[in-house]
Amino acid sequence: MQTVAVLGASTDRTKFGNKAVRAFLRKGCTVFPINPKESTIEGLFVYKNIGELPVRPGIVTAYLPPPVVLKVLPEIARKGCDELWLNPGTGSPEVVAAAEQLGLKVIQACSIVGAGMSPADL
Repeated sequence: MQTVAVLGASTDRTKFGNKAVRAFLRKGCTVFPINPKESTIEGLFVYKNIGELPVRPGIVTAYLPPPVVLKVLPEIARKGCDELWLNPGTGSPEVVAAAEQLGLKVIQACSIVGAGMSPADL
């Protein structure tokens, strides 16, 4: 079963950080929402940072502004993942270069669409 960490997961069902949680749950994935200010999202326990995850996620999907993504890249690299999805608005040339320098496999696309769903349907 695929494991997915959602950086920037949200309790607001209109935000993409929430839609991603729901999309990956619908797909049957084990989802780890990450948000330092929340305790539960869509009934799931929320982790404060990626370092707290009990497993190495297969996918890390980011819904954070580029300066925040840049700050958490070293932590993502330490935890490890198969793919780092930089959703629209989260990547920048600096973020991509830093992620690749850390050895992360970067995918610049909407992870919800990558999961086979449309954000409009969630």
